[in-house]
Amino acid sequence: MVAVNCDMGESFSIYHCGDDEGLMPWVTVANVACGFHASDPRVMARTVALAKAHGVRVGAHPSLPDREGFGRREMTLDREELTAGVVYQIGALSGFLRAQGMELNHVKVHGSLYGMAARDPEVAAAVADAADVFGAPLMGMTGTVHEQVWGERPSGFIGEYYADLDYRDDGSLIITREHQAFDPARSAERALRAVTEGVAVSENGHEIPVRADSVCVHSDTPNAVELAKAVHAALEPHLDR
Repeated sequence: MVAVNCDMGESFSIYHCGDDEGLMPWVTVANVACGFHASDPRVMARTVALAKAHGVRVGAHPSLPDREGFGRREMTLDREELTAGVVYQIGALSGFLRAQGMELNHVKVHGSLYGMAARDPEVAAAVADAADVFGAPLMGMTGTVHEQVWGERPSGFIGEYYADLDYRDDGSLIITREHQAFDPARSAERALRAVTEGVAVSENGHEIPVRADSVCVHSDTPNAVELAKAVHAALEPHLDR
């Protein structure tokens, strides 16, 4: 069974990012921003309440402390500092989950922290130290340091496939500062292949092995609602409710 996940709750103060209300019916898991790259207490509270209303499970989406760069700029932090920052963010979201009578479903780190943890065992271990405080599974990419470090954790590892990012031939993601629109039908077809065949297609047409326990659509992709709806429909027989 597979989940459809989406990075959500990324508005802040008077600034709006993503159509969470439009997306929530088409996802099964929400990765909720925890304040370091986006969100604020009111946005977190509202996003958790919205997820509960739609029966959507909630995970924490912590980041490097980089609100100005939306968490998409790399930073150098030592292991202790990085772990403390991730614990701080998960703890904040956990309070809002408790207020709604919900459990923390997982942890998925955001942006550059996600990319750094995919390459650097020390960064991945720092993130694992934080997730272990809460006994939460970590979501990441198979075939990377994510799987090497997080794959044997007692709390579990969730392999992720991206419906709205391109893959290089080596299986790494092509991450841009701003997401571009993706063709919903093509993305849905490829997501289904990732789930049923364990195959992703690179930008040059090469087939890459993947494990897709969860398929991601980003809320700041320009046509995110249409994309999520198409992916949800394609994966309907396989969805983990």
